[in-house]
Amino acid sequence: MNILQIRNATLIVEYADKTFLIDPMLAEKGTYPPFPNSARQDQNNPLASLPASIDDIIKNLDAVIVTHLHLDHFDDAAKEMLPKDIKLFVQNTADAEEVRNAGFQDVEVLTEDTVFENIQLIKTRGEHGRGEILKLAGEVCGVVFKHSNEKTLYVAGDTVWYEGVQEEIDTHQPDIIVVNGGDNQFLEGGSLVMGKEDIYEVYKAAPNATIISSHMEAVNHWTLSREELKTFIQEKGIVSHVLVPDDGESYTF
Repeated sequence: MNILQIRNATLIVEYADKTFLIDPMLAEKGTYPPFPNSARQDQNNPLASLPASIDDIIKNLDAVIVTHLHLDHFDDAAKEMLPKDIKLFVQNTADAEEVRNAGFQDVEVLTEDTVFENIQLIKTRGEHGRGEILKLAGEVCGVVFKHSNEKTLYVAGDTVWYEGVQEEIDTHQPDIIVVNGGDNQFLEGGSLVMGKEDIYEVYKAAPNATIISSHMEAVNHWTLSREELKTFIQEKGIVSHVLVPDDGESYTF
């Protein structure tokens, strides 16, 4: 497999000879206003430019996976630019209806036993924060990829560390784990995705896995920088286990 970090949570995953685009946020830098009630109110989203052209990002795709419909995971630019006949997986029927209303024709709801081109796509649970903020953040999912010729990949999506993530790791024994690790927050309510201590918990739950931290420094409400995370994993002695990609950086496993 090859995993290419595009920007924010947007990834291109090549797996068992198929190419997946995950959580596409494809607008030009500075297109959208900042998320309110959070840091950097003077900076428009996305904060970073795409590392490649739209044409290069969306060419040769076999499917798109949208873990939830927040703007930084499926934006207006993605709705406009992606081919309307592309295979598109979503987390539930409500999201499927909204995506179909945007003109997409081949939309499927992920389950625990979805199969696409002989690849198992297993919907996983997530919690987009803790406590009261969960009501505002809404439902999210992740996805596990399995194929006999590939290592097992777990893309956790917008979730904090909690027992559900532990259970997904215990169940699927992933070799590669992608976490969304920017510790994004509003001024109140705490972490919406994983911070450095959450990522350390993932490492402890899966000490033999390789962890990739995505969703960093691309939207205004991030609170954990790449440099801070790199310092933390160095202090913990887990540099060889946790990768912190720059936009445009890829890994092959």
